[in-house]
Amino acid sequence: MKLRQFGFIAALLAAASAAGSGVHPQWPARPVGAAQVVSLEGLRNAEFGDTEADLTRRGVLRADEAACGPALVGHGSVSPIFVDDRLVLLWLDDPMSTPEGINAGTPIGEVRAAYPGAVDLPAPAGSHRFAGLLARDGDRAYLFLHDGVTVREIIAGYADWARRLFDEGYGPC
Repeated sequence: MKLRQFGFIAALLAAASAAGSGVHPQWPARPVGAAQVVSLEGLRNAEFGDTEADLTRRGVLRADEAACGPALVGHGSVSPIFVDDRLVLLWLDDPMSTPEGINAGTPIGEVRAAYPGAVDLPAPAGSHRFAGLLARDGDRAYLFLHDGVTVREIIAGYADWARRLFDEGYGPC
């Protein structure tokens, strides 16, 4: 993974963690029809394993000077993460959802019901990071970062990279 992408992720998590301290209101979950769905294959025009060069050639990926890395055209609420020139993770913001309708703001109980095999990943002691639920299906997974009440962030992609992202933490952009 490129250092700037780890930095971008770190900045997002730091901001989300800072904003996420304290008691949170229950956010209304959007109806599934209002969200774009990201499967464990990726998006319809950007699948996990695609190269940066191929996505750029097809006009799906562009350099975004306002962000720490490239952006997917038409998907402003998705941040792609590449390792060795391959798309390995997608960092999802509202209104993106899983096929089961899980998005930012979904209560954790609904995530557990939709993904009963999800593994709890506690936040490191003394950190300001979110806890996680890792819902794995083969070599792919959804990583749901949560505050104990609701989903705050979703990362989709290769399971090993999602777990590594959670375990290693994040640095500044």
